[in-house]
Amino acid sequence: MPKTSSARARSSDLSLLLLDTHVWLWEVFATGQLASRTRAAINKAVQMNQLRLSVISLWEISMLAARGKLELGKPAISWIAEAQAKSRITIEPLTSEIAVAAGHLPDGFRSDPADHIIVATARLTDATLMTRDRRILAYGAAGNVTVLAA
Repeated sequence: MPKTSSARARSSDLSLLLLDTHVWLWEVFATGQLASRTRAAINKAVQMNQLRLSVISLWEISMLAARGKLELGKPAISWIAEAQAKSRITIEPLTSEIAVAAGHLPDGFRSDPADHIIVATARLTDATLMTRDRRILAYGAAGNVTVLAA
């Protein structure tokens, strides 16, 4: 059973850090959207080989590029491979356990299916989920997933 702790910023006891899709894009594109404390948490996770991304984020990026809402400058598969290597992030797979858990999140979490998978991934891997998504942050504040505001 996944461990669910209350939403809190963890720095010294940071375990796995799972980035929400938008946070990874901001990090890779260096858009200036991330505060220095956020970048520091990401850098620490990289140094400890604990930076993670749900595989569903790759699908989200591919869909955004296919719809013309995200310009990658090259085929999505090439961009993703380069960005993954550059950011030194490990991709968390979509397991059957995560897929099932995404459909049964406690306390009525309602969002798009990709967010359900990302939240379930964080819960089942006991990762802190870094996001700026208000629904996910509120879900974390209710004690359902450990979150860190980006």
